[in-house]
Amino acid sequence: MTGTTSLTRREILCDAAFGVAGIAAVDILLRDGTLQAAPQVNAGLHHPPRAKHVIHIFLGGGLSHIDSFDYKPALVKYHDKEMPESFGKADAFMGKAGRLHRSHYEFKQRGKSGLWMSELFPHLNEVADELTLINSMVAETANHIPGIFQANSGFRQMGFPAMGSWLSYGLGSNNNNLPSFVVLPDARGIPNAAGGAFNWTSGFLPAQHQGVPFNTKGGPPILDLHPASGLNSDTQRERLELLGQLNAAHLDGHVQTDSLAARIRSYELAARMQAAIPEAMNYNAEPEHIQKLYGLDRNECRDTARNCLAARRLIERGVRTVQLWTGDGVSWDAHEDITGQGYKSHTGEAKRIDQPVAGLIRDLRQRGLLNSTVVMITTEFGRTPYAQADRGKLSKGRDHHPEAFTNVLVGGGLKPGFAYGATDEVGYASVVNPVTTYDLHATVLHLLGIDHERLTFYHNGIQRRLTNVHGHVVQEVIA
Repeated sequence: MTGTTSLTRREILCDAAFGVAGIAAVDILLRDGTLQAAPQVNAGLHHPPRAKHVIHIFLGGGLSHIDSFDYKPALVKYHDKEMPESFGKADAFMGKAGRLHRSHYEFKQRGKSGLWMSELFPHLNEVADELTLINSMVAETANHIPGIFQANSGFRQMGFPAMGSWLSYGLGSNNNNLPSFVVLPDARGIPNAAGGAFNWTSGFLPAQHQGVPFNTKGGPPILDLHPASGLNSDTQRERLELLGQLNAAHLDGHVQTDSLAARIRSYELAARMQAAIPEAMNYNAEPEHIQKLYGLDRNECRDTARNCLAARRLIERGVRTVQLWTGDGVSWDAHEDITGQGYKSHTGEAKRIDQPVAGLIRDLRQRGLLNSTVVMITTEFGRTPYAQADRGKLSKGRDHHPEAFTNVLVGGGLKPGFAYGATDEVGYASVVNPVTTYDLHATVLHLLGIDHERLTFYHNGIQRRLTNVHGHVVQEVIA
């Protein structure tokens, strides 16, 4: 063709070969740090990010906003009375609404910011000036499992990708030796009562992006990570090379390869994790004052302290998302007695998480990591301003309530010491700037440099996204 430069077949093949080799060489140099990437917006980003990592602390079961972060002095006036009609008709989850009940804990203004917070979380009160409260959350269901699914994946049905999987798909990891999305269950067990592993599934995204749950009950963080037979390194390497050759041959003969490709990558990652995981999870490497900051010296919160400290060590090493669970997934479901000391009581559960979470926030700040990390403290819905349906006397418990609740965000470009939105006088309904789960997810993605409408995956004829067809960024909470 006129105006073009003719190339021989040999020259075209030569250029192609050198091009592939060049790409591979650059990738290797980038991975080992010999070559530094130019400071520019990542190809997976839609705008410059405010943060790089997410630590998500999930309080499954329904934290009572009016007993923690949403101060309602009018409940003292209406205590032990039916809810006035002026606040709307009470939608009773269990068939009958109880009488209004004042907060079970004393509220005070905390920090220089003056945020209203109750005595439920005394250690978090001390870091009030770091917190961003969203006091006008609303949910779409009053049932635990669909509510928990939606809090984690944006959808009330099981099988949709978790937010951590979307972040892994969109941004990847900064450490090739660790998973991009790590899940740290409560030491008391996997949250089977809340849907278990469906809460960190990759859904229809490539399987490599699913959350990797660590063992938090004691012993190795990843079970069966090391060979049980005590192989020497040479024999193990030869076995892995043979396995790689067999897998490659199998891939060549098949079309549907996502599951096998993901498994191959998981084996490759597991081999790299054999050294990286024990180092990342080595709590004893931390000085004594840091261990005490998290509460590792206290029996009542030691398990959560380990998980919070592990979360800091993991994001410090490049893990994109770390999710911490409390209890079996519904341990904040306080129908009987909010102020009790045991399972499904707020007092008991708060003692397990208060110091470790506050310690995490302090530690991230002193290490310069808080500005690049979004800490989320969320729950699937709130609890009613009225007590559990009457049983002859005023109950100390509260019912499920999707019309109003509080989620807490920290760091990552957010306004510190700031409360957004408001509920009505008794905390029944979000009436000022209601925020949905879609809005919350859109805002977190925005902080990480992602336009929630553009992070999509084509599945079954639909361009799926974390926020479905909803959501807007809550710009008012961003600094």
